[in-house]
Amino acid sequence: MKAHVANLIHSVVLVATSCWGYFGSETPSGTALIPAAIGVLLLLCQGGVKRESKAIAHVAVLLTLLALAGNGMAMKGAMGREDSAAVMRVALMMASSVFAMVAFVKSFIAARRARTGA
Repeated sequence: MKAHVANLIHSVVLVATSCWGYFGSETPSGTALIPAAIGVLLLLCQGGVKRESKAIAHVAVLLTLLALAGNGMAMKGAMGREDSAAVMRVALMMASSVFAMVAFVKSFIAARRARTGA
């Protein structure tokens, strides 16, 4: 899968799932919208990722890694609260992050091979 498609899917998953968690909660916390903010930033990177801009793609990877790490912390909290809906939402965001990260790494490997002519 192309990196820009994976980035778009990942962005939408982060925004939608984060908003679902925030607006679906009886006691919403502003921290639930952090993944949505990262998703919006990733959407802003979308054009550069599609054009295969090296710098913007690296920013998108950094944001994706940040989302993965942050959701890892959120997973510990959701499991500690024994909130199965939150665990499901966070697991979905983490899976999306891993999916996007794999697509980025494959894209970087393909770009390097194309540059070296191998």
